[in-house]
This record gives sequence, structure tokens and C-alpha cells, in this order.
Amino acid sequence: MKTVRTDTEAVDPRYAELDAWPTGDVLAAMFEGQLAAVEAVQAALPALARAVDHAAQALRESGRLVYVGAGTSGRIGVQDGAELVPTFNWPSERLLFLIAGGETALMRSIEGAEDDEADAVRAIAGARIGPHDVVIGIAASGTTPYTVAAFRAAREAGAVTIGVANNAGSPLLATAAHQIFVETGSEMIAGSTRMKAGTAQKVVLNLLSTALMVKLGRVYRGMMVQMRATNAKLRRRAAAIVRAVSGCPDDAAADYVEAAKGDVKLAILLAHGLPIAKAAQLLDEHHGNLRAVIAALGTGAC
Repeated sequence: MKTVRTDTEAVDPRYAELDAWPTGDVLAAMFEGQLAAVEAVQAALPALARAVDHAAQALRESGRLVYVGAGTSGRIGVQDGAELVPTFNWPSERLLFLIAGGETALMRSIEGAEDDEADAVRAIAGARIGPHDVVIGIAASGTTPYTVAAFRAAREAGAVTIGVANNAGSPLLATAAHQIFVETGSEMIAGSTRMKAGTAQKVVLNLLSTALMVKLGRVYRGMMVQMRATNAKLRRRAAAIVRAVSGCPDDAAADYVEAAKGDVKLAILLAHGLPIAKAAQLLDEHHGNLRAVIAALGTGAC
């Protein structure tokens, strides 16, 4: 078996006396590492763009977004995916988390869970992963047995696979249809990938999932038009979006949001003069893409 060079586990001699440094110096070095981690993501942007376009194509109808990981990487995946539901109204039934050790592992370490390849394969089979699903595998080392095994099974099932790792030539990346490699190197505290590697993973997932939502028509003119106005704060935000897009007065915008039962896209089209049934029909015909609906109307932006 080929040996993978795990830079994320290497000991950096620059920090050999770290525990004896003044607190300010420790923090300054950590901060420097965080900036370097963010900068390292830039080289992965072309690969990310290809992954987003492929994933958007798969998810346009009924596919699911699936995050796979263990430990820190798994928790970062859950944090990213969970925010898609309230922010972009991504359907919860189209979001899946396969975490080594299950939900309990989100709060505490489960001994040996990340090594359980059989459990990973069972999880993929049990979820009935298929060609319309997008599976994002996250592992700093790129060698975590659970994540790699799940990823291989997902690819065999025909899913779009996107691997996020911080070590080049790792099994996770070798298996992925889309390889998102971010070279963060050794950590200030050897092996503590919650630091630079974790920061880079969070940035990558932020970019990936948000760009996906944009491509899937859940954003219009820089605004969250797919959100559902389910409380007072969100109703105010929804009315502000309707007003900004349509130019209608505040009270009218609020009325449109109410008539649309909190559906911002519908409310915008109501403000555009469409009956609710026609607005809903056009959104369905254009897969929920508000820009496409407005273009089809031939009247320009609201």
C-alpha cells in the first residue's frame, strides 16, 4: 500500500518551545496560521468551481446533499450543512450527515468509530445513495478509514463525489470525482487539525455550499429569496427584500409576504403584478429560478 505523506501530522520545529512563549506571541502565531489557512484556499478555487457546476446539475431536481466525515471534519460538515436549511430553505429531507459514530460523536469522541469501514459502507447502502446525490467527504489527512470507505461506496453508487483534504495524494482525493486539496501544511500543535486544516475546510465548505445555493436559484441580486419568513424578524427581512426588488412601499411588501405565506419569491412576483397561481406555475416551470421567471416575463427586473 502506498504511504501517504501526512503533512498535517508533522511536527514543526518552529514551535518546539511554544509552551514557554508569552501568551501574546502564542496568539500572534496562531493568528498568522489562520490567515495562511485562508490564503491556501485560493489555489483550490478552479477545482471548487468545477465541483459546484457538477453538483448543481445533479441537485437541480431531487438529489440530496450528503456530508461524510469523522471527528473535527465531520463536525465542520454538520455545521455547514445545518445552516443551509434556515438560510436558503434547503429541504431537510434532501440533507444527510454520515458521521463516524453517529450523532453522539458530534459532542464527544467515539472510540474506534473513524476506523469502522464496514459501518461506513452500511451507511451509504442504507441511505440508498445514487446518481442524483452529491457526497462531500471531509478529512484533513485524507486517510480516515470511515470517510474513505463511505466515499468509495458512494462513487460506486454513481454519486457526485467531492473530496476535501489537506494532504496531497491521499486516498480520499484519489477516489473523488472532484479533488479539493488545500495545502495547509503542518500545524502549530502537531496533528491538531482543528486549527489551520479545520479553518481551511470551513472556508471551502462555506464557498462550496453557498455557491451551490446561488447556482440553484436560491439567491437573487445578492439576497436570500428562498428563505421562509417564519418569525417576526424574518418577516421584516422578507418584506425588505420584496421592497428592494420591486420598489413597492413597506406596507404593500409586508402584505405580499403575508399573501405568499412567507414565500419570498412568490411575494416578489405578486408585487410584480402576477396572480399567485400564475406566479407559482412560472416558478415551478423554471425550477424555482426567479431570475429566469423575470426574464421569461420579458419586462426586465422587478
